[in-house]
Amino acid sequence: MGWIDRNFLQLGREVRLSFLPPLMVYAAYGISALTGIVGTFVVKDYLGLSAAFLAGLGFWVGLPWALKMPVGHLVDLFWRYKAGLVYLGAIVVALSLLIMAGILTSPDAMRQYMTLEKWFVLSSILSPVGYVLQDAVADAMTVEAVPKFDEAGQPIEAKLQRSMHTTMQTLGRVALIGGGVIVALVNIVLLEGVQNLPKDQQSAVYAKIYTLALIIPIVSIIGVWFSGHLRRRERSRLRAQGHNDAEISRRLDVQSKRPPVNWWVLGGGIVFAFVSILVGLSDFKFGQELIFAASMAIVLFLMWRLMRELSPEARTTLLGTAIVIFVFRALPNVGPGSSWWSIDVLKFDQEFFAKLSLIGSTLALIGLFLFRRFMAERSIFYLVGFLTLVGTILSLPTLGMFHGLHHWTAAHTGGIVDARFIAVIDQALESPLGQVAMVPMLAWIANSAPDHLKATFFAVMASFSNLALSLSSLGTKYLNQIYTITREVKDHATGVVTTPANYSELGNLLLAVILIGLLLPLAAIGIAKLFRWRSA
Repeated sequence: MGWIDRNFLQLGREVRLSFLPPLMVYAAYGISALTGIVGTFVVKDYLGLSAAFLAGLGFWVGLPWALKMPVGHLVDLFWRYKAGLVYLGAIVVALSLLIMAGILTSPDAMRQYMTLEKWFVLSSILSPVGYVLQDAVADAMTVEAVPKFDEAGQPIEAKLQRSMHTTMQTLGRVALIGGGVIVALVNIVLLEGVQNLPKDQQSAVYAKIYTLALIIPIVSIIGVWFSGHLRRRERSRLRAQGHNDAEISRRLDVQSKRPPVNWWVLGGGIVFAFVSILVGLSDFKFGQELIFAASMAIVLFLMWRLMRELSPEARTTLLGTAIVIFVFRALPNVGPGSSWWSIDVLKFDQEFFAKLSLIGSTLALIGLFLFRRFMAERSIFYLVGFLTLVGTILSLPTLGMFHGLHHWTAAHTGGIVDARFIAVIDQALESPLGQVAMVPMLAWIANSAPDHLKATFFAVMASFSNLALSLSSLGTKYLNQIYTITREVKDHATGVVTTPANYSELGNLLLAVILIGLLLPLAAIGIAKLFRWRSA
């Protein structure tokens, strides 16, 4: 009973209605997974893009997240008008979805202006721009959502505040994954039997899903509207109790006054955006590497300036936590080749991918509750080491199936333990661990962020963490250039195969990813301990 109280009932006691608005914005991002499965099949069946190109595109798609720095500072500067950024983000996300729907419903009309591949690239870049605008506001709203005063106007003790910040960030992950659970269920219904349909009918189903995804910007808009409604209602309640404006502001306003413009953050972000666009349009051979190096230099400089706002102990904790998390998130992955191989060789279809998504999202959601105390009581060093070892073990079944493991298990179990059985078990074991490392870091950032720089602090730390994902995309691209994997590509007009399928290098690619994923995080933890850095 004590375990249930600590992991579930205590969470419920700490929840506040003020938590709901940022959770709705996070849930909208979770619902964005609605198009993930169909996106894989659209790329595979309709677009002639290589695995290395898609991995490189992943770098550009991740780049807007590094621009959270100036966006976050703008949120702090124009805190009263933060809802406008969410509205703008919603418009950009809707435009991205409409482009994908147009590729499927009116491909000939779209080709009159650009190739379908270029439309796809445009849609892929617009989507994260919209989500970055919304996410920067949602991050700051999570700080605002945790009250600092009780109903009597007395300060809430620090220990309870830290616990509520952990609860808020845990629920943020719950909202993200909960959105994934909902869309997985929708995908199962919409994708049932789609693999047996003719090509044109498959396109219609895919387009329907992209159109349905327009619910995403609507959910985020409702979230910020509800936030404003709650604050207006609370102000009215306090005013009815006889409190003056100064007392109401003391209790409710996160910002006592607008912070000064930090031109290092704004100017650095603007220069970074300008250089990124210029290099991207110039088709410079090492453009991605140049932009990564420049953005890393800018983010590290801004982190150094913000660290001066912290105590010496907090700086050491920030340094150790950030470095280990960065290495852990920078690990390269296999890329799209693994999904293509699963579709062509293992015969995984759209409906099965939807079921895997449902299993993964549901168990990840359960895992956040089951591991809540584990996350709160363990250091980042411990969590990353644990996740590294477990992740390595859980990567082995896919490598085994490439070498025929599923044939051997099926032969010795009467066909029960086949490729799909192994994939389901592997997904079930891996999913609960996916969000474990991020919650403690997010809670620590929220609890440590200075009130007058909450969005800026969150944005700079998030930019640093998201640059790790950009480095992951670069590493994935390099590995896919070393180990070349191709799927079958046909000419749209003639139906002639222009690129044959070749998955012979997938085994070596999987092995390389597994070894890198095991060795680098453990080395980072060892170095951090050697320099006596701490972790959150």
